[in-house]
Amino acid sequence: MTSSAGSSPTPSAADAECLALTRRLRRRGTVVLSLFALARALAGASATGSVTDVVPLSIVVAALGITAGALYLGLRKDARPSPRTVDLPENWARGAGVVNAPELLAVIVVVAAAHASGRPAFVPAGIALVVGLHFFPLARLYDQWQYRWTGALTTAVAAVGAVPALAGPPAGTVQLVVGLACAAALWVSACHLAVRG
Repeated sequence: MTSSAGSSPTPSAADAECLALTRRLRRRGTVVLSLFALARALAGASATGSVTDVVPLSIVVAALGITAGALYLGLRKDARPSPRTVDLPENWARGAGVVNAPELLAVIVVVAAAHASGRPAFVPAGIALVVGLHFFPLARLYDQWQYRWTGALTTAVAAVGAVPALAGPPAGTVQLVVGLACAAALWVSACHLAVRG
């Protein structure tokens, strides 16, 4: 930072670039978390009946409202600057790809294995486990400590969701509970990232 006598500090070009990257990553994280939360909520709602029924329609309306609120918080022009700038490891973008590609493959394997074994009730918990675990390396790669507790919450939801899947209630019950619990964890993380940086 450079400053002249009697004026406020002016960020150097490198500082300004770091602040801009921090803001972009903060916004991108909020958008991605919010949209995946919406997807999980909609998957949960789909287990409760037709979208025109009162319960799933209420869940969909609430999910759209919460997502819109999180997106507003993350994308508003007057958002206060992040209290800190990210400290990214070398090749962080490549590392994120290395984490996300196996995550997608693992989700496909979980879905295929659950259906092949005749245990579709394990799909929501299996996906939650894969998604939860992938947040731990992302926390380091994006220098976002919030992703650690996002991963911990989502992994805990997977563990809790596996219990009823073993007990044998309808797959829809597990899908509803796991879907909404994962959505809540992702929305909380998105809003925290949007507001706190």
